[in-house]
Order: sequence, then structure tokens, then C-alpha cells
Amino acid sequence: MATTNRQKWLYSIANLGNVIPYQAIGAVIVFYYTDVKHLPVAWASIVMTVYAFYNAFNNPVIGYFSDRTKSRWGRRIPYMLFGMLPEAIFFAFLFFAPFDGRQNPGALVAWFSVGLFFWEGLGTAVSTGYYSLLPEVFRSYDERTDVAARMNIVQTVGLLLATALPSALAGWIGWPRMGLSLSIVAAATMYAALPAMMGIKWEATEEGESLSLVPALKATLVNRSFLTVAIAQTMRFFATGTLTTGMIFFVKYAVGLDQGATSVALATAFVAAGIAMWPWRMTLGKRYCARTNLLIAYSLTAVAVIPLAFVENFIGLVLAAALVGVALAGLILMGDVILAEVIDEDEVKTGKRRAGMYFGMSSLITTLSSALVSVVFGLLLPAYGYNTALDVQPASVGTGFRIFLTVPTAIGSILAVIALIFYPLHGKKLEAVKAALAQKRAAEGVKA
Repeated sequence: MATTNRQKWLYSIANLGNVIPYQAIGAVIVFYYTDVKHLPVAWASIVMTVYAFYNAFNNPVIGYFSDRTKSRWGRRIPYMLFGMLPEAIFFAFLFFAPFDGRQNPGALVAWFSVGLFFWEGLGTAVSTGYYSLLPEVFRSYDERTDVAARMNIVQTVGLLLATALPSALAGWIGWPRMGLSLSIVAAATMYAALPAMMGIKWEATEEGESLSLVPALKATLVNRSFLTVAIAQTMRFFATGTLTTGMIFFVKYAVGLDQGATSVALATAFVAAGIAMWPWRMTLGKRYCARTNLLIAYSLTAVAVIPLAFVENFIGLVLAAALVGVALAGLILMGDVILAEVIDEDEVKTGKRRAGMYFGMSSLITTLSSALVSVVFGLLLPAYGYNTALDVQPASVGTGFRIFLTVPTAIGSILAVIALIFYPLHGKKLEAVKAALAQKRAAEGVKA
């Protein structure tokens, strides 16, 4: 059953409820706890690494239960309906830390850890419910890329709010009020769009997950299409994670500009991504499959970060950020589309629609990228002299952040290209899956 433009836009707008908290955490939480609250880098790295593993392994469990949930709203809606408000509360909690790492690092670590634990568990529930709706509600490649383009135009707004705005907003109203403001926007947009999502009547007749948890995990992990996509996506988030985590440090210590320049740089990247999104979909997106589009986008990302190694002033920073944004458009556009194809293939094989498990397992694997970012941050930056106990950092710190921002991103992008070379679901095989799924829908009396 085809959905209307209004339904597509309202579903897309709800994405702000996911994008804002997660991207803000990725962009500024390490800076807040190290540079503002003076938590030692090693301690912050340990907290973020443990958080990454916790985040990774709760994803498939929540996805599994999402597939088996039964309610008057369906399988996915309850997670957004009842999870968004407490998630927003714990997100704001993270930016109200009352301790300083120089005097009381243990208490600051405890505050940081508790906030992350509760916020992330609730955030996983909300995002799993939301993203699992995509392949269930929107069935064709054209409809999915159309919705993905809308979602990610909205995501561009979310990225501006969550990564470009916080440093400037915190300088104006303080970090606690900044966190509270973003939490209100995230919750408000999700709840504003939820009634429309409840009103979408998708004609899915598949039963939920029928396997117990361990067999379900095994069945997912032997899927070659899924594994190659998950590895590529992990490298994507490792690459973009270094960019978002390191940008505020890079601007301050490598380029020598204030926090406001960070907001301009990130805003430039995301505006460029938003501008490029629709042309990308209408040209490369319509001409090539999701795999080919991602191969182009990852290759472009590896090249796009090279100018950042040589940026010395504000103009150079803005131009380099714009180039990164164009590459980012392809990554954002096709990430969920290619996973939806994997879910289609699994349905052809198993007869079940296991979107929650696949998005959960994808999050398990890709979330480990944040552990990689934390480890690289914790090892690389102290080697270049970064010490949160110092009021003035040594000049070598600028070189460290320049390397942190460029080398891991390029390596991650290249590894993603290598992974996608082995992705089997393209060409004739992809067409065969589409034909088999259309035949299955026809036999069930469901319109694709």
C-alpha cells in the first residue's frame, strides 16, 4: 500500500527525536566531561568504551523483543511512545554534572556512567522501534529512497541542532540549559509525529520473530549480506565518529579558532549534505543500486578529509567541511536503504519479517565503532601531550587532533569500501530477491 506525502514527511520528522540526542552525545559529551569538567582523558575513554559495549549488546536484545511485541499500536510504536520522555530526561541529566574532575573525579565518573547507562538503554528502545518501521511501512526501492531522502533532510536539521549548535549555545546559556533545550526539542518532535505513525495502516501479514533469542542471533549472524553491510556501516560510524568527536578539539587546538567556528564548520558540512541529498538521489540514487552508491560515497569521504590535514584558517575550514558534507550525503541516504534490502532477503529465506532483530544486530556491530573512537582518542591524544589537568595545552596537541580528525576517517572509509566489495546482494541476485518478495506479497494478497 502506497503512503502519502504527508505520512512520509511526518515519519521523517520524528527522526529528530533520534538524531538530536545521539549526535549531541557523539559531538560534545567527551569535550564536556574532559575539557569543561576536567575528567582525565583515560577515565573518559574507559567510560565511553564500556558504554559502547553496553550499547552494542543491548541492541539485538531490544530488537528481538520488538519483533515479538504485541499491542494495539503494533510492534514498534510502544517503544517510542513510552521511551522518549524518560530518554530525554536522562539526556539532559548528563549535562547537569555538579562535580569537577580535578577535585572529585570518582563522583564525576559515577554521574557520567549512570547518565549514559539509562539514557542509552532508553534511546536504543526508541530508535529500534522507529527504524524498524522503515522496511515494514515503505516497501519499494523508490519509496525507501524517497523516504530516506526526506528523513535525512530532516536529519540535516538535527545534525545542525545537535552538533553545530551545542558549543555555541553552551557558551550563551551554559551547558545544563543547552542539554535541557535539546532534550525538549527531541521529545517534542517525536511526540508530535507519533499520532501520524499510529495512523499509517501498513498491510504486513508476516508474523513476528518465532525463534528463541540465541537461534535468532545465530540466524542473523550467518547472513553474508548482513555481515558485509554491518562491517561497512561500522567503519562509516568510526569515520564519522572521529569527525564529530574531534571537530571541536580540532578547531580549538589545531586551527586556533573559538568554539563558534566549530558550529560554523559542522553547520557547513551538514547543510552541504542536505543540499546534496536530493540531487544525489535523483542522479546516482536512481541510476545505481544502494551498494554502488555507498562505494562512491565512501571513496569520496576518504578523499574529502585530506584537506583537513592542511587547514590553517577559517575559510579553509569551511571549504573542507563543505566537501566532507557532499560525501556525507551519500552515506546518510543509502545506509538504511541497503539494510532494508538485507531484511527483504531474509524474509524471502525465512518467511518472517525480522526488522527489529536486524536493526538491533546492526546497532550491536556498528556501535562498537564508538569504542574504537574512544580507544584511538585515549591512546593518540595523550601521546601528543593532551592533559585535562593543564590550563594551557602544549603546541603538539594541535598536531594530535589534526591526525585524529583525518587519518582514522580515511582508514575507516577505505575499509568500508573493501567490505562492500564482498556484499552479494546486487545485480541479478538483488533483482531475484525483489521478484521473489513481490510473488510472496501477491500470494498473501498484500500490495507492495
